[in-house]
Amino acid sequence: MEGLLQDIRYGIRILFRSPGFSAVAILALALGIGANTAMFSMVNAVMLRPLQFPKPKQLVEVFHSYAKFNLPHATVSPAALKYYLENKQAFDSMGAFTGFRAPENLTGAGEPQRVRSVMVTGQFFQTLAVPTEMGRAIAPEDDKPGSRVAVVSNGLWKRLYAGDPNIVGRTITLDGANYTVIGVMPATFDFPSEAQIWVPLALTDQQWSNDGVEYLNVIARLKPGLRPEQAGTETQRLTAGLTSQAPELASVGWKAVAEPLSKTVQGDMRPALLVLLGAVGCVLMIACANVANLLLARATARQKEIAIRSAMGASRLRLARQLLTESVLLSLLGGALGILLGWQGIRAALSIIPVQLPSFIHVTVDGTVLVFTFVLAVTTGLLFGIVPAMHTSSAAISDTLKAGGRGASSAHRNQFRNGLIVAEFAIALVLLIGAGLLIRSFSRIQQANYGFDSSRLLTFDISLPKQKYATEPQVSAFYQQLTARLASLPGAVSVGASTGLPLSGGWTSTYEIQGKQIQPRPHAFMAIATPGFIETVRIPVLRGRTFTPSDGANDPLVVMIDEVTARAFFRDQDPVGQHIIFGRDPKTNQPRTREIIGVVGAVRHLSALKEDTKGQVYLPFLQMASPQMSLAVRTLADPLEMTPAVRRAVADIDPQAAIFNVRTMEDLLGRFVAQPRFNMLLLGTFAGLALVLASVGIYGVISYSVAQRMHEIGVRMALGATPAAVLRLVLSQGMRLALIGVAIGVVGALATSRVLASMLFGVTTYDPLVFGAIAMLLVSVALVATFLPARRATKVDPVVALRYQ
Repeated sequence: MEGLLQDIRYGIRILFRSPGFSAVAILALALGIGANTAMFSMVNAVMLRPLQFPKPKQLVEVFHSYAKFNLPHATVSPAALKYYLENKQAFDSMGAFTGFRAPENLTGAGEPQRVRSVMVTGQFFQTLAVPTEMGRAIAPEDDKPGSRVAVVSNGLWKRLYAGDPNIVGRTITLDGANYTVIGVMPATFDFPSEAQIWVPLALTDQQWSNDGVEYLNVIARLKPGLRPEQAGTETQRLTAGLTSQAPELASVGWKAVAEPLSKTVQGDMRPALLVLLGAVGCVLMIACANVANLLLARATARQKEIAIRSAMGASRLRLARQLLTESVLLSLLGGALGILLGWQGIRAALSIIPVQLPSFIHVTVDGTVLVFTFVLAVTTGLLFGIVPAMHTSSAAISDTLKAGGRGASSAHRNQFRNGLIVAEFAIALVLLIGAGLLIRSFSRIQQANYGFDSSRLLTFDISLPKQKYATEPQVSAFYQQLTARLASLPGAVSVGASTGLPLSGGWTSTYEIQGKQIQPRPHAFMAIATPGFIETVRIPVLRGRTFTPSDGANDPLVVMIDEVTARAFFRDQDPVGQHIIFGRDPKTNQPRTREIIGVVGAVRHLSALKEDTKGQVYLPFLQMASPQMSLAVRTLADPLEMTPAVRRAVADIDPQAAIFNVRTMEDLLGRFVAQPRFNMLLLGTFAGLALVLASVGIYGVISYSVAQRMHEIGVRMALGATPAAVLRLVLSQGMRLALIGVAIGVVGALATSRVLASMLFGVTTYDPLVFGAIAMLLVSVALVATFLPARRATKVDPVVALRYQ
C-alpha cells in the first residue's frame, strides 16, 4: 500500500509537470467516457432497471400474431381472454386493459377535462401486484356490468383535487356517468403509460363471447418458481387448444405469443439504444488508442529516466506498476469530467428523444451509472496503459543510456503506434458510414410522399360523453353542426373529420369482396370520414367520387378504398361499382354490402421507415357515426392562430365537449419522423466525435514522426532533397496509414451495417454513394491532418537539424 501511495503521488506530479499532455489526454478520455456514461444511463433506465412491480421478471404481455397479415403484435379478443382464463396452467393470474371506448371526459372539477382513462379487468391490479397509496384497487367483484368505481393516478389526484385526503368515496363524473373513487395509485405507478383513471371493463356475457374484435392488451404473471421462458410454452399450449376449436385461425398463421413486459415497455427504443451503445463503445476505443499513442510518444522522452531507475534496482514489475498508475489516474480524471459531460449529454438526448417515457423510467446518473463509469475508467486506464508500460519497462538499459538522451524509438513501437492509427480510422469509417446511411435515409423520409398535404392544417380530437350522446343521430347532429360552424370561421378554408388521420394509425379489420373468394380475408385500416374530409386533407381522388351529404343513413350503403387496396384486389377491373361486405345491420344482424364509389390515394400510417401494405377503407360518417373523431381545419394562415376560435365554437355547441391533442399536421409529421431523426442525430454526433479523435490521432503520430526524424530530414535536405520531396515522404507515411484504415473500415462497415437495416428507408445497407462519399471524406481529413506536420518538415533548417540532439 505504501508503494502504491508513492506511485499515486509521483503520478500526480508527472501529470502536473506536463499540463498540455495531461489536458489533451483527459479531454479525449472525457469525451469517450462521457458519451458512454450518457448512453449507458439511457440503456440502464430503459432496458436494465427492473420495472416498478413486485417480481417484474414474472410478468409477460400476451399478443395475437397473424403471420399472413404481417401483424406480429395484435391485441386479444374478449372470447380468447376468457378461454385463457379458464385454461391457463403456468399463469398465476391474467389481467387486461384497453383504452378502446373508455370514458374520457371528466366534468365537475372546473372546466371539462380530457383524461387518459383505461378500462381494466378485475385481475389487472392483482396481476401487477402494486398496492394503492390510498383506498383499494379494482377487484374481480368490481368487474361486472353496471359497476361505477374508479381508481385515480397520483398526478391527477394532486393536480385536480389538490391531494384531498378524502378523495376515496368521492364521486367524479366521466362521460356524464357518476363513478365512485375507491383508490389512489402511488406516484411511481404509470401503467399503461400516462394513464390517469382506471375503471372496470365490466363486460356482459354476450361481450365476453365476442371473438370478432380484438382490443384487449393482456398481461399475465407466471406462477412462483417458473422461469420466464416457460411463458412461451404456455402460449403454445393455449394456441393449440384454440386452433383445435377454430381451424380457420391456422390458415392465417395465427398464434398466441408472450413477451416479457419489460420488453414491450421498451418498445421501438430497444434496437436504437443497442446500436448507439455500440457506437459510443467504438468512440471510447478510438479515444483509448489516441491516449495510448500519446503515452507511447511521451515514453520515448522518459526512456532515460526509466533506464536510470532500472539501473538503480527498480524491477520491471515496479516500473510497469508506476506507469499503469499514471494511466489509471489519467482515466479517473477523464471519468470525473466524463460524468459531467455525460450528465449534459443525457439532458440533450432527452430533449430529442422520440417517445414519451413512462414516469417510472428515470434517466439519470444514479449509483449504478457511477459504478459503471468508475469501472469503465479503471478498465480504460489499464487498456491504453498496459502496452506503453510494457514497452517502456522492457527497454534495454545500455541502449537507452547510450542514446545520448535523444530518446531512441524501436521499429516495433512505431509499428504498434501505426497499427493504432489504422484501427482508429477503420472504426471511425464504420461509424461514419452508419451515420451517412441514416442521414441519407432521413433525407429520403423527408422527401417521401405521405399521400396528403400537411401545410396549414390544424387538427384536434373530440370525444363526446356517451351518456349525453347515446344514439347515432345525436352524434351525427353534433358533428354536422360543428363542421358547419368551423367552416364559417374567418380564415378557415375547409373542414373535415375522421376516426383516423394520416400518420396516426387507427383500427384495422377484415372484410370480404363480393364475388371473390380470397383467403385469408383482406385486412385494412378502417376510417370513418365525413363529407369534405378527403378534400380538406387533400388526399388525391383517383377514380369516382368522395362522400357527400347525400350519403345518408339510408341505402345505398357506400365505401371508398385507397389505391393499395385497388391494386391488390381489382387489378383487372374498375373498383368503382364493385361491392365489399363489412359490418352488420343492427336490426337483422346480417352482413352489410357496400358499394365502392371512389378510389383515393394511399396515405402512410404506421412508420416512416416501413411502407404500409394493408390498404385503407373509408366508411361514411353519416352511415356509421362515431362519438370520437379527429377534426382537420385547413386555414389561410398559421393554423395555431385558429385554436381560440375553435375552442369557442366547440364550447358554444356543448360546453361539456372537451377537445384535446390540438396540433398542426406539420407537428404530427415531425413526430412521425422523430425516431429516425433521433437515431440520425445521435449516431451522427458519435461518428463526428470519432472523426475528430481519429484526425487528432493521425496528426499526433505524424507530428511525432517528423520530430523524431528531424536529423534524417536534415541529412536528406543537406544532400539535395527538395521541400517537395520531403513533403511527399511525410504525406506518404500518413496517407498509407489512412488508406489501410479506410480499406479495413469498408470491409467492417459492409459486415456491420446490416444491424441498421430496420432503421433505413429507401437506402440499402451497402449504398455505394454513402460508402464512396464517406471514404473520400475520411481520406481528405487524413490528408489535411498529415499535411500540417508535413509542411512543417519542409521548413527544417539542415544546419540546425544536423546538430539536433
